[in-house]
Amino acid sequence: MGLNMREGYQGTGPGAITPDGCAVELYARLPVGSEPDIVAAAVPAGAHILELGCGVGRVTHPLLRRGFTVTAVDESPQMLQRVRGARTICSPIEQLDLGETFDVVMLASFLVHAGDAEVRRGLLRTCARHVAQDGCVLIQREGADYHTDLPRERVDPSGFTVRILSAEPVGDGVDSVRAEYVFPDATWTQTFLSRPLTGEQFEEALEEAGLQTDRCLTDDGTWVRAVRRQGS
Repeated sequence: MGLNMREGYQGTGPGAITPDGCAVELYARLPVGSEPDIVAAAVPAGAHILELGCGVGRVTHPLLRRGFTVTAVDESPQMLQRVRGARTICSPIEQLDLGETFDVVMLASFLVHAGDAEVRRGLLRTCARHVAQDGCVLIQREGADYHTDLPRERVDPSGFTVRILSAEPVGDGVDSVRAEYVFPDATWTQTFLSRPLTGEQFEEALEEAGLQTDRCLTDDGTWVRAVRRQGS
């Protein structure tokens, strides 16, 4: 078990576990999805991207191959050891203040749904603090039925199964979500806190940080492009 676990977060399985319950060896195995395509279609070619919560570089590396410059941030040094070709910074996202701005700030992995509302505010303030005046923030949200279509599973073509087993209310609008990843030779679990956000609540959270939605990047609304609010 990793040290200094965040309250309400845990993980099991081989290898190091990060403070939010992610298993480093698991994320080193997971294939990249559509994220690089979504990002590339939404931002200028060659942009400098601040990737918040980069993990092992699953998305970082494809973005680098596409010609983007990436500054990759994660609170886990074990995760950052797997990142190649990018500037890396080890820090909790909500505490980050680099004193510089970027063409693009990316907050993926449903981090905006942090169970602790103060952490969420810190994450979005970090996004706003680091995005250039004419830049953008790319945010990944949960799908509308993420907490209700349960249990569910997906068998990946590469040969593993991911299951979202449960989402149990723990108070103050927060759920404790339990996920399981089953490979032929190993199984990992992660338990984490997640706060569902309605469209109105999401926009209010952006506004509080001085941001606003520019447009949705996917048909299901799970990826959003945000910009600075006028006057912010």
